[in-house]
Amino acid sequence: MTSTMWILLAALLVCVALSAFFSSSETAYSAVSKVRLKTLYTDGNKRAKLAVDLAEDYDRLLTTILVGNNIVNIAGTSIATVLFTAWVGNYGATLSTVVMTILILIFGEVSPKALAKESPERVAMAVAPWLKLLIRLLQPINALFTLWRKLLSKVFKPQEDDSRIEAELMTMVDEAQNEGDMDAHEGELIRSAIEFNDQDVISILTPRVDVTALEDTATMEDAANIFRESGFSRIPVYHEDMDHVVGILHEKDFYVLQHAGCHDIKQIMAAPVMAPSTLKISKLLKLFQSTKTHMVIVLDEFGGTEGIVTMEDVLEELVGEIYDEHDIINQDVIPLEDGSCLVDGGMQLSELLESLHVEDTFEADTVGGWAAEVLGCIPTVSAKFETEEVCGQVTQMDKRRVTQVRVWKKQPAAAAEA
Repeated sequence: MTSTMWILLAALLVCVALSAFFSSSETAYSAVSKVRLKTLYTDGNKRAKLAVDLAEDYDRLLTTILVGNNIVNIAGTSIATVLFTAWVGNYGATLSTVVMTILILIFGEVSPKALAKESPERVAMAVAPWLKLLIRLLQPINALFTLWRKLLSKVFKPQEDDSRIEAELMTMVDEAQNEGDMDAHEGELIRSAIEFNDQDVISILTPRVDVTALEDTATMEDAANIFRESGFSRIPVYHEDMDHVVGILHEKDFYVLQHAGCHDIKQIMAAPVMAPSTLKISKLLKLFQSTKTHMVIVLDEFGGTEGIVTMEDVLEELVGEIYDEHDIINQDVIPLEDGSCLVDGGMQLSELLESLHVEDTFEADTVGGWAAEVLGCIPTVSAKFETEEVCGQVTQMDKRRVTQVRVWKKQPAAAAEA
């Protein structure tokens, strides 16, 4: 071969190598974790900072990579055509197409992308300085493509889509658990924190029918008896009825001032803090912090008392149930031998249906309310009801309130026939 042929062959190999460079760079930056790069930069890796900067400006980076990749692929194909035409004559173009397709697929696309996929952070940092240089060299071309993208975005307006960051975080937690990097408790804690901002106060409050309260005309002896019998450290105080809560009586303040000779609970109680039932739990936590209180009176849309919520209720949404030495532990769900389960009427309906893998399409918040919604009337003990996937039977009631329901899932039609 002549020296010219050797130069063209060398240029062809360089083009294939550059094709591998651009392909691996594209895959690395599309799969790289910005969080890991930022962590590496925090630990003192300067290349990680450069890689983060490139990843933040991904559109310009992608344009540079695609332009470079197409240039070297087209140049390589042209050089190969010249070489094979000189070697085999009229069949050179055909043979060049076959050989270059195999070379570019194996060495310019599949292999480098597979390697970059295995360790995207390492590849991204390795190629970062060279990509930075190419971005500067191809600045005019990048500017033209930027204008072209803006024109396309005006002609073909992208559909607005809700942020999927929360769903992606949930998936990351699931993957971390499956791979053994995180245990079940840690995963549940992170999920609770992610979902924390989505829940309303009404989902964790104690309803007014379950609230232990004291009328403002009660004596000091009445208050002492309620503290002793209930075991609570804070008691709401109302005027005439529960829709007019006028204060919160603290056990510590009560006994201190009683010892000092105070005989009127109105002089002891603190002003109540109110919140609407639609308030998000995250904002409620800030309300607890700003008002320096541990109990909030929750109001319905008409200004009446919906119930109460405490700091402990909020914390339990993050870390699970918190019991002290005097708490009586009641199970919300008690499995039975026949496959059904006894469910507390006050349990959140969404939690029950989620455990049964059933979609929640009901308006009720609690299991007791769900029974009344499906029945379409005030339930009675032994009343049975069913939906498309679940059956239930009221087993206990407290006056007109459902306190326990037996629930079981329907068997599929094929299984039932068998």
